[in-house]
Amino acid sequence: MPEHLFLHELVFKKPAGTSRGILLNKPSWILNYPLPNGQKAQTEFPVIPGLSPDYQNHEQYERDLTNFLAEARPNLELWSKKAFLKDEVFQELLVKWEAFPSFIFGLEILIWSIQAEGSPILLESAFTRGETQIPINGLVWMGSLTDMRVQAIEKIAAGFKVVKLKIGALDWQQELLLLKELRANATADELTIRVDANGAFTPTQAQEVLQELANLEVHSIEQPIAAGQCAEMYELCHKKIVPIALDEELIGVVSRSEKIALLEQIQPQYIILKPSLHGGFTGVAEWISLAEERQIGWWLTSALESAIGLNAIVQFGAGYRLSLAQGFGTGGLYTNNFPSTLAIENGQIYWLNDSSKG
Repeated sequence: MPEHLFLHELVFKKPAGTSRGILLNKPSWILNYPLPNGQKAQTEFPVIPGLSPDYQNHEQYERDLTNFLAEARPNLELWSKKAFLKDEVFQELLVKWEAFPSFIFGLEILIWSIQAEGSPILLESAFTRGETQIPINGLVWMGSLTDMRVQAIEKIAAGFKVVKLKIGALDWQQELLLLKELRANATADELTIRVDANGAFTPTQAQEVLQELANLEVHSIEQPIAAGQCAEMYELCHKKIVPIALDEELIGVVSRSEKIALLEQIQPQYIILKPSLHGGFTGVAEWISLAEERQIGWWLTSALESAIGLNAIVQFGAGYRLSLAQGFGTGGLYTNNFPSTLAIENGQIYWLNDSSKG
């Protein structure tokens, strides 16, 4: 079986509303890598057009990815037999390709998959042994207010104790009515509400929005204003009206010194970490370390990866003591996803095997 890199267009079951418009499909490049035992290691290089910093178009991405893999390939066998993260050649590759987070993400999964000899268990833990589960938020996708209301009620009925709603895309006063309805039916102890503005508001608007959210005891707001307004974001965080989480703000911030400068300049309450956008797992681990040193909270979330990438993100997260609900799903959005070893019940994600629901 030869090594095989191919484009896989993930097709949404229904149009997915995002801050970057309506998505009907999403590209990921899949690599199947043959193993001596006859199995295959498998990885994913995922992008979100318009958001991923390493993607301009299919032709550019595939050309750069091919060059990246050509550089990495001679060292794969060596890295798969050792603690590759400390390897000098691996570190040099990270620095050279630091502007391509999805490449680093995919390479790390590939090495883990080679080490696992093709098993879906990449990083053994209590989670993959079926001994623990991970709480997650129920994501309400952008849509009409009626559709968002239906989604939110369905999530709560399914046992989610944390729901996350996108705001700022529709009329804010109408969105606020929906949030008020959810809070009227459940106290903050019974239901945690998170919102994500994707940078929709101006700094002046954001102050008013934050006050309304505080009245509803909303847990946090992601990216209330657009990235790149550090002084204004600091002012909003400093007022501590509602805890603020940075998301898009982290994209393209790659060096340790840049990360420290951003965290210390803005001083957010939380950061949201997406390995395929924020430097792979190596980059995310550094973000976590720097955030914890500064008493900044964090959680992980997937970024529309297929089941291949999501599997790795969840297992990586399971290696930490997770005190907050994470932003994981099972990839159930797509009609043509790959098989998954993950399942969700009562707002918790668990490893799908015979003993995992004991």
